[in-house]
Amino acid sequence: MNPRPLLSELKTRALVCDGAMGTQLMARGMQPGGCPETWNVDRPTDVQAIHQAYLSAGVDLLTTNTFGGCGLSLERHGLQDRVEQLNSAGAQLARRAIGDACAWVLGDIGPFGGFLEPVGDALPVDVQAAFVQQATALARGGADAFIIETMSDPSEMALAVASAKQAAPLAVIATYAFEHGDGVHYRTMTGADTDAALGAAADAGADIVGANCGTSMGLDDYARLTEALVRSARGLPVILQPNAGSPGTVDGKLVYPATPADMAGLAGRLLSAGVRIIGGCCGTTPAHLAAMAKVVKG
Repeated sequence: MNPRPLLSELKTRALVCDGAMGTQLMARGMQPGGCPETWNVDRPTDVQAIHQAYLSAGVDLLTTNTFGGCGLSLERHGLQDRVEQLNSAGAQLARRAIGDACAWVLGDIGPFGGFLEPVGDALPVDVQAAFVQQATALARGGADAFIIETMSDPSEMALAVASAKQAAPLAVIATYAFEHGDGVHYRTMTGADTDAALGAAADAGADIVGANCGTSMGLDDYARLTEALVRSARGLPVILQPNAGSPGTVDGKLVYPATPADMAGLAGRLLSAGVRIIGGCCGTTPAHLAAMAKVVKG
């Protein structure tokens, strides 16, 4: 583990998180509908190469390839018995990619893939057990902190944050996915505004709060969303990991329009608004992160 505590480091400087993992895996041959987490065991060289490309781009935080790694998510692939193996391997790969560099491994925890009662049929006790199991495996594999990302339901976020805190005494980053809405007021898919979303995460014990990803969100939207996030963060450090713009379809393929220069311009706006960790989400590449890192560290 990195001997320098992440939260202490944030008090001295802004940090850069990495970018998209899924599109990088697809560029290396992962098929639609495949289970990315199995690559931690079956194709570890490819996963580690992605981590190393982001590290070479200048990022400080590497996110493990475990977004869908809780047992309830892995069950859809018939892999619910491999939670420990796939998550520990994911953390170990990021740890090995870092080597002696001053960087941190973020154990990635995504949504479990359903809805809690009474909206859905998932029992909170079962979801909590799945999150604790995943977080424990990530910590054993060498994670320095947890990142709980792309959440839409504040109740699920609160459950995930509490579960991570139960699993290990590590810092917890909590990020939501927001929708464009009217271009001024941004909400999650379940209708939560920034106050409700970040408040639930903070009350559950999150140490860093913010957003990643978004639906129909352009770069200006992310800049406006950031202002709301900073206001709603209750003084906690804010992280933002935007997509590379709002995607379109070209020749049947999803294409993200923002260039590395575009993302570098956005990075400057985010820093000015008070963001302490800047990274990327869907459509971002090591080239995008390299351009953003130059701004953050310039």
